[in-house]
Amino acid sequence: MTTSVSGGGGGGGIKCNEFLPFLVQVGRGRWFTIFASFLIMTGAGATYLFGIYSKQIKASLGYDQTTLNLMGFFKDLGANVGVFSGLIAEVTPTWFVLLFGSAMNFTGYFMIWLAVTGKIAKPKVWHMCAYICIGANSQNFANTGALVTCVKNFPESRGVMLGLLKGFVGLSGAVMTQLYLAIYGNDAVSLILLIAWFPAALSVVFVYTIRTMKVVRQPNELRVFYHFLYVSIVLALFLMAMTIIQKQIVFSHEAYAGSSVVISFMLFVPLFIAIREELVLWNLKKQEPEKIQSKQVVAPPPPEKEEEKKAETSCFANIFDKPPRGEDYTILQALLSIDMLILFLATLCGLGASLTAVDNLGQIGESLGYPARTVSTFVSLVSIWNYFGRVFAGFVSETLMVRYKLPRPLMMTFVLIFSCVGHLLIAFPGPGTVYVASIIIGFTFGAQLPLLFAIISELFGLKYYSTLFNCGQLASPLGSYILNVKVAGLLYDREALKELAKKGLDRSSVKELICIGPHCYRLSFIVMAAVTFFGALVTLILVGRTREFYRGDIYKKFREAAINITTDAETPKEKNRGKENF
Repeated sequence: MTTSVSGGGGGGGIKCNEFLPFLVQVGRGRWFTIFASFLIMTGAGATYLFGIYSKQIKASLGYDQTTLNLMGFFKDLGANVGVFSGLIAEVTPTWFVLLFGSAMNFTGYFMIWLAVTGKIAKPKVWHMCAYICIGANSQNFANTGALVTCVKNFPESRGVMLGLLKGFVGLSGAVMTQLYLAIYGNDAVSLILLIAWFPAALSVVFVYTIRTMKVVRQPNELRVFYHFLYVSIVLALFLMAMTIIQKQIVFSHEAYAGSSVVISFMLFVPLFIAIREELVLWNLKKQEPEKIQSKQVVAPPPPEKEEEKKAETSCFANIFDKPPRGEDYTILQALLSIDMLILFLATLCGLGASLTAVDNLGQIGESLGYPARTVSTFVSLVSIWNYFGRVFAGFVSETLMVRYKLPRPLMMTFVLIFSCVGHLLIAFPGPGTVYVASIIIGFTFGAQLPLLFAIISELFGLKYYSTLFNCGQLASPLGSYILNVKVAGLLYDREALKELAKKGLDRSSVKELICIGPHCYRLSFIVMAAVTFFGALVTLILVGRTREFYRGDIYKKFREAAINITTDAETPKEKNRGKENF
């Protein structure tokens, strides 16, 4: 059931005896759910910080690079396999999903912290891999609990909203870096402890505010999301400025605390926007109760024959008799299609190489002689530009597609080619090139996932979207395992062993296997560049296959469905907002 109300100013204040009921409305409203989801997403990107604390794991436990990269693979595996959280969400309420994820997050990372600090006996390698896989998998529970709920609460603004939520995930690494510097100082081991309790605490605090509720359609909805976007851009720019300044100036503990206070304030600005919107609704409810009630629209039930037909259709039906692109594919129809195979291969190459670069940033900085503080700068730059990549890919690809009818896969081709530049800057480093490489890799890494998710939704429909996009991103950990563990890890260890041999030593002579010099990662990232370029060529095949599809009006059926439920509360401008914005 949908209730339509006109959005706008809504005059009038709140009387003293109305203050408490208004607060209850704010806490139970859809806009507060968005604010709470932003904060939960801010803690859902801990996997991007592996490059900062991986050096401490390697040093304290005496791992070689291959073993460390194996941990990196299990981190990526946990972060990208969201089927488990989805199945739990099907049979349990949202609060249980969030609490379950919170417990997983704390357990996984707290056990890593105990191992690194020597508070427990040295775990076996498979124990550490299990801990980080459990901790990383918890972010899927945050995604399922918060993100899916917001999609149901704001069905007509899902594209913009999803971009914002994933954008906050992209910023989370930089936010948590600033917080750990303010709370613990430059102690990367304590960062692991922060990752254990901070995201878990956010989910616990807001667990009962994240819930599915009746949709109240507001014509000004898109404008509100743009306000959220502006706040997030200011936050991203501030984080980038802090990252650059902290590289030039040695910050005191008080200075780090001051920057963290500013960041915390910016994270709470969306709360003021949420209160403003709830105030509009509050005044409308007082002024026009009959009008609001009269605008309830109940979708007509589907015809009986149609329901019987749906009940008879199984996921194994018509596997090779596929519908036209854009219609609802069954799961097997989509997974066994050539288009999905192309996407899987491109994702394996592109995201696999990007994850390898992100996971090895700590060792890359060490091999090139950068201090620990500078390495954390690289990770922060990746996190911030990850955000810009997500926002850019969503808005620009939409503009190119709607205005110029360019296939969205073509945007992925450009992103992967640009990513090759970042990999080559690491392979052939010069003064300051790692900073530029961090920005390029962060940007292109962030841009790939929104493009992948959008392409899957456009080609295969939305009926089984939650399953299909999870299947699509499974290529990411597979690519990470091949390129990170079997290529980068082995080649790094080979170079390190060569250096030991020159000194007349062998592996048993040292606790930690370290390689110093630009040659350590040269061959590895030449391979990354070559694999990514191959992925770009693969996407060109998909561009050719989908060119005619994207020339058509792919949003026509959604727009027609939206017109059927439009009320007189909406202005012509709001009815055509999809066209106007681009």
